[in-house]
Amino acid sequence: MAEDDPADALAAVAALRRLADRLEDAAVEQAMRTGWSWPQVAEALGVTRQAVHKKHAKRLIAAGVTLRRRG
Repeated sequence: MAEDDPADALAAVAALRRLADRLEDAAVEQAMRTGWSWPQVAEALGVTRQAVHKKHAKRLIAAGVTLRRRG
């Protein structure tokens, strides 16, 4: 069990972080493809617009997602 072995517990935490990152990537991409703005995504994630842009913009551009510009 994880509480008996720190290595198992830490491996579980690492696996959950990887899963959370993949889920976030997919959700952000879906939101941006459906027209959400950076501030909307940031608010939903509880981070700043700058943080979400820095983390996801390059990947989204490479995936061919049209990103909204401030207007």
